[in-house]
Amino acid sequence: MRSDDPRLAAWAAFVRAHARVTRALERELQAEQDLTLADYEVLLQLARAEHRQLRMSELADRLVLSRSGATRLIDRLEAAGLVERASCATDRRGLWAFLTEAGHRRLLHAAPVHLRGVGQHFLDRIPARELEQLQRSLERVTGD
Repeated sequence: MRSDDPRLAAWAAFVRAHARVTRALERELQAEQDLTLADYEVLLQLARAEHRQLRMSELADRLVLSRSGATRLIDRLEAAGLVERASCATDRRGLWAFLTEAGHRRLLHAAPVHLRGVGQHFLDRIPARELEQLQRSLERVTGD
């Protein structure tokens, strides 16, 4: 692929948009809720999971983090009482991460800040008629 390939403009716009939106969401969550975007995403993934729990390996995959990166993140959230870990009954090497009641309350308190930011920095900037096409295009990339 050549550097003057016009498809690279779409790639560059995607990278810039992702960086700008995630920085803005991070800044707002940190300022208003004292949570990082990664913290919020852990709480959200666990809240959406059956019984509010996921195996650590699955959580890492959903967060697109290494196993060690997910472990460090869970360590911090566990110290804050938002998440707990438990051994897997069927696999002694496996660990579950689960959302505590305090973590669920924290997520519910932070959600309006996050959703406001998603709207302001992303959704409101894209005409409604283009959102469905954008979703289909991105799902082709992710394989969803």
